[in-house]
Amino acid sequence: MAQKWPGFCGGRHASALRHIFWSATFALAVHALPVLVAVTAGVAAYDSGAGEIGAFLVGLIAGALTLAASQIAVAAFRSPVIRTAIALVFAAPAAMAGYHAALGLAQLGVPAEPWQRAFALVGAVAVGATAWARLALWIPPDMGATDATGAGSRFRAAPAAKDS
Repeated sequence: MAQKWPGFCGGRHASALRHIFWSATFALAVHALPVLVAVTAGVAAYDSGAGEIGAFLVGLIAGALTLAASQIAVAAFRSPVIRTAIALVFAAPAAMAGYHAALGLAQLGVPAEPWQRAFALVGAVAVGATAWARLALWIPPDMGATDATGAGSRFRAAPAAKDS
């Protein structure tokens, strides 16, 4: 009689690990472009002689500026066309990350290369579409009426008391 291995060898544990992996992949896919910019800037700084700490700082600043600029751009523009274009710029690196994540997992369990590529393509579409939807479909709440300075309140003023 064969003995079962304890631990993470299958069943519920493997299913939970797959769920955690794909949840993290979808959640972090939106940040694929800032990470790509940060790594590229860091490697370029290191190659130009900035050293490890300097390259890390350059990459950190470049990634943070990319993320901040994208959030400001999405918040500033109300046009759905411009928001969609910004979201597509972020979705392309996310789709590449999803492709390679799915390809890596497919190579672990699928022996035929065409099926590996097919699963990787499905992963790319799923992760890219999720990143696009998270950025393009996010609309800030309507702030209601504003005063002369442009500041608004989400709460209505109480009606004035009537004298009888």
